[in-house]
Amino acid sequence: MMKLGIIVICLNNEKNMDVILCVKYLNKLKDIEICLVNNSSKDNTYELLKEIRDRCKNVSIVDIKKIKSDSSAVKAGMRFMSSQFNLKYVGFVHSKSTAGYESFSLLLKEIVHSQTEISNYNHSILSSKGSKLTMFQSLFPVVDFLDRMQIKNRFQDLDFESNK
Repeated sequence: MMKLGIIVICLNNEKNMDVILCVKYLNKLKDIEICLVNNSSKDNTYELLKEIRDRCKNVSIVDIKKIKSDSSAVKAGMRFMSSQFNLKYVGFVHSKSTAGYESFSLLLKEIVHSQTEISNYNHSILSSKGSKLTMFQSLFPVVDFLDRMQIKNRFQDLDFESNK
C-alpha cells in the first residue's frame, strides 16, 4: 500500500507548540509520513521539532538555514519526501497560515481527526476539469482539501435529511 505524506512548514512556532500533544497526535497517524520543514526559525522551533521527530517513527525534518518562500519550503519538503518514501500523494500546510487553528498542536489534532479523509484524497476534489498534473502532481493543500470535504459532506448530509 502506498502511503501519503504531509509537509508542515514551520516558522517560529515555539510559543504555540506543545511537544507532548504533538507526539501524542502524530503517533496516532496510520500510513501517513510527516515532514516538518523548519524554515529558518529564529526561536527554538527546530529544537522542538527534533524532539518530536525523536519520539515519532513517522516524522522527518528538513532544516532550511536561510528563510525561503512558502512554495520553496514546500518544494524542499517534497524533494526530501520523494527521495525517501514511496508516496501516492503529498499534502502540505503552513503552520502559521491555517485559519481556525490556535496552535501547532491543534493543527496536528485536526490532521489526525481527518486522516481517513486525507488518506482517501481524491485529486478531482481540488482540481478543475481538464487540469494537467505537473511534476508535483501528487502535491495538494491539506487545509483546502479538508474545507472542501467538509462542504461536500454537509451537502450530502442535507441531501440525506431531505430524502427521509
